[in-house]
Amino acid sequence: MKKYKKSDLIIPISILIHLCIINGILWILTPETYFNGINYIYYNFSWLLITYSLNYYPTKRNDRFLTKIHKTFQLYLVYGLAYFALFGFGKQSYDSLEYQMLIIALIFLCITWYRVIFFWVRGKYRKIGGNSVNVVVIGRDTVLQKIRNVFDDPFLGYRYLGYFDDSDTEGPTYLGKVLDSFLFILENDVDEIYCVASNFNSKELQNLINFADNNLIKIKIIPDNKQIFSRAMSIESYDNVPVLNLRKVPLDTEYARIIKRSFDIVFSAAVIIGILSWLSPLLYVLVKLESPGTLYFKQKRHGLKRKPFWCYKFRSMTTTADADIKMASKNDMRLTRLGKFMRKTSIDELPQFFNVFMGDMSVVGPRPHMELHTLDYEVSVDKYLVRHFVKPGITGLAQIKGYRGEIVKKADILNRTRLDIFYVEKWNLWLDFDIIFKTVFNVFKGEERAY
Repeated sequence: MKKYKKSDLIIPISILIHLCIINGILWILTPETYFNGINYIYYNFSWLLITYSLNYYPTKRNDRFLTKIHKTFQLYLVYGLAYFALFGFGKQSYDSLEYQMLIIALIFLCITWYRVIFFWVRGKYRKIGGNSVNVVVIGRDTVLQKIRNVFDDPFLGYRYLGYFDDSDTEGPTYLGKVLDSFLFILENDVDEIYCVASNFNSKELQNLINFADNNLIKIKIIPDNKQIFSRAMSIESYDNVPVLNLRKVPLDTEYARIIKRSFDIVFSAAVIIGILSWLSPLLYVLVKLESPGTLYFKQKRHGLKRKPFWCYKFRSMTTTADADIKMASKNDMRLTRLGKFMRKTSIDELPQFFNVFMGDMSVVGPRPHMELHTLDYEVSVDKYLVRHFVKPGITGLAQIKGYRGEIVKKADILNRTRLDIFYVEKWNLWLDFDIIFKTVFNVFKGEERAY
């Protein structure tokens, strides 16, 4: 008889605890209205309906705290609206809006803390053997070691027993020939079989699938990778046809675009009103006193989907004919005295918040390059144009890692592109906050390549 390794009660227990948190807080803080009419039914039913609609509870084995954090924020937003909708319909009255906001904030805080504790306890429980699954791999190729890295993480609850293969018998976890696998799987309570598709023909694969189905064992097929696997890929279903999407971009989702665009509008508006409204007139006078020309410098650069746009900066150099073909370099003779200070403190970049507000740029993203350089790098740097799957930014991951300013050697643009692609593939709002914080920190600390 199998042990209760899968812990099927985890989700029901989580639902029960969430409802206890909601009902407990409402009962303690609003006892006079909580049992008035059907309020308590509404609060519970709306929670269950919203979590079901968002598919909030079903989790994958390798989910972590931040894996579905966007769904948590969606849940809080929708449930918060549902909570206050009861007042809007006149079904309940309240003395203080601030008090009700405190109640819903306390509910969300407790649920968040439960989420933190849940993943911590689940990880500890898996380390001692609970909520685990026994797995074997049938067939071996270069992807086996990569998937072993996942199996070997004790917090994910996989118990990797070894692999079967007819040709490779040298590995330390080798268990035998493929024909030996059937008896081993039945005798060792194996829950999941991972099969390397490239090692078998269609008839052999069908036999493995039939064996797994007839013995109540899950089978997962590892496709022939042809060395094309990447961290950005996903599998999409077109009817019954699986299609491998090698370039899944988080910002392709409507939710992510709305969140990022909303943040960009609020942040850029705050900078425009709070800083540029008084700084621009002041700099206009200072720039005019030092050199003839306009306050703003504008330059065509490539943005989202490689579309050109006018990028604005405070002018930090004297007006020259090579402005659109030559990057600023160390001890550049074109720099004015005020310009050196502006570039050192990144003040010259502030007008790009107008670009952000207008939608050509984002606060955080890959830095846009002048058109001439884009034409060069797109043919000389592998995957360079992947950067253009998202809007360019005022600051980015490459910049806080030290790859800003002049491209001195080929490694500079290669590393910058590598970090930009990582950002494109792994974007989340917390990453944006981290980059913004470190950018501000670097401004005050001072950067060697800020010239």
